[in-house]
Amino acid sequence: MSTPRSEPGAQVPSGAAAHPGRHADWLELFFDLVFVAVAAQVAHGLHGDPGLRDFAVFLALYFPPWWLWANLTVSSNLFADNSPRRRLLMLFAMLCIAVMAAAVPEADADRGSVYALGYAGTRLVLLGLWWPATRFPEPDRIPRWRPLSYCLASGLLWAGSAVVPAPWQYVVWAVLIAGEMALLLTSRGRGVPGRLDTGHIVERVGLFVIIVLGESVIGLVTSADHAWTLRAGLVGAIGFVLLATLWWSYFDFASTTAELILGSAQGREAYLLARDIGGFLHFFVTGGVLCIAGGLATAVEEADHAHLPPGAVWALAGGLALYHAAHAAIALRFHRPLASVAIWAAPGIGIPLLVAWAAGALAPWQVVLLLAAEAIAHLLYARRVQRRRIAKAADGSHR
Repeated sequence: MSTPRSEPGAQVPSGAAAHPGRHADWLELFFDLVFVAVAAQVAHGLHGDPGLRDFAVFLALYFPPWWLWANLTVSSNLFADNSPRRRLLMLFAMLCIAVMAAAVPEADADRGSVYALGYAGTRLVLLGLWWPATRFPEPDRIPRWRPLSYCLASGLLWAGSAVVPAPWQYVVWAVLIAGEMALLLTSRGRGVPGRLDTGHIVERVGLFVIIVLGESVIGLVTSADHAWTLRAGLVGAIGFVLLATLWWSYFDFASTTAELILGSAQGREAYLLARDIGGFLHFFVTGGVLCIAGGLATAVEEADHAHLPPGAVWALAGGLALYHAAHAAIALRFHRPLASVAIWAAPGIGIPLLVAWAAGALAPWQVVLLLAAEAIAHLLYARRVQRRRIAKAADGSHR
């Protein structure tokens, strides 16, 4: 990644003051550190033998901070601003998200109110970031009702949910998140001040993928430290190969493809693609990696056992299947032909599910090895397709 650089000066719409090809600044990189804690907390809930309730809690507690990150990333993208005001707002958002991360282990019990108040604080940060856009010159000015409804009203309702007893509190959260998403979906990019810097969006999403891959590596190291046996080391090494392969395939193919397609999109279509790919579908990409992280940690710790617990198997194999399914959905959103997507998506989803079905007859190292082999085969297939496309393009240029 290129050296981050900041953009001094007052807040302006990115479409009005061009900052072409800008990169994540130091504040954004510092801001991302708090999500290392979020990733660690939610992934830890999938250690051991998680059941359906644990997976549901994982998804429920991971989506709000992911949604906040996506919203704040778009805000930083649209408003090229390195003023003390923005810095203070983003630092306060970090504090609020840190509070949410600390509440995660018991957020489905007695810390739910703290989690809700942390989220409410970040909606006020969004209000502070978007409110100056209500005074922009036309056509970049946004109506006041947008930040008042999407940011302020949402924040007040989340704060109010802190006094709602469980389990109704979680119903309120689901309704509020659904309301935020409905406002975003129905607007379809109308009222967005300026044009998104799509290269910056792709870079920021890629940095988040690095965060969840990093959490997976940390889980391998700490679990190997706890187990400290030869088999644990073997499983950890194979698990690292799996994670390294996912990194390789993501940044060689998924990230570069997204940058090319988003960069060529025009106007509102660029915003809609960034919203769907970066905001919605990458929740499942990163969530899949975090599931893998939880499953790998358990596989290392229980490497000397005859078999993995069913929940760990589903975290590991199901996480890889979810990762591939999310990328298939992204490819379809990019209008790739269904047949060409199915060629790699069907085995990418099906093989991990077959491994999960057969895991009762497999040792932990065998489960991880089979999943790593699938990921490597996936990468090799992508590289082969890429070479064919390059050769075909070269032949066409010579004719």
